[in-house]
Amino acid sequence: MKSFHRRLAVALIAAALHISTAVAQQATAPPPPAPEKPVNAGQIYSGMYSFLKEGEFVQLTVEDDGQVTGFISRFGEEQSDKGTFLDQFFQSAKLDGNALTFTTKIVHGVSFDFKGTVERGDGKNPGDEAYFVLKGTLTENLTDASKKATAHSSEEAFKMFPQEKDRQDKQDKK
Repeated sequence: MKSFHRRLAVALIAAALHISTAVAQQATAPPPPAPEKPVNAGQIYSGMYSFLKEGEFVQLTVEDDGQVTGFISRFGEEQSDKGTFLDQFFQSAKLDGNALTFTTKIVHGVSFDFKGTVERGDGKNPGDEAYFVLKGTLTENLTDASKKATAHSSEEAFKMFPQEKDRQDKQDKK
């Protein structure tokens, strides 16, 4: 009987040591890895959007640090550039939440100002056409040869073009 009690005591001590070792290891175990960096909401706004006429577009790029770059690609309308594609890069741009503003550089006496928002559109899934829409006031600033300036404003909604599947998958993994 003594040997039974002795074996039981040894077994209990061994179990207690095993449990205390496991608890100690758990307490000193490295913390679980941090969750993946969340995607900056602005990054998903990056892409091509329609512009005023068929074939014209706005390219919007939101960098990791929140900096906004882009350009408008449009058809020239003056005698010297009629039908020619003109790229007008953003001179300044800002995205604050979903509020977007940009001003383009002047090309052939024309620049554009946009003040509006990036909103969810009719597209059902990310990558679908019109998943996001740029809604707001677009002002076209014109300066003629005699340096006379005029401005024309209109309310616009520019729909995001559909994105290729592999580009969308890359954004989803970020």
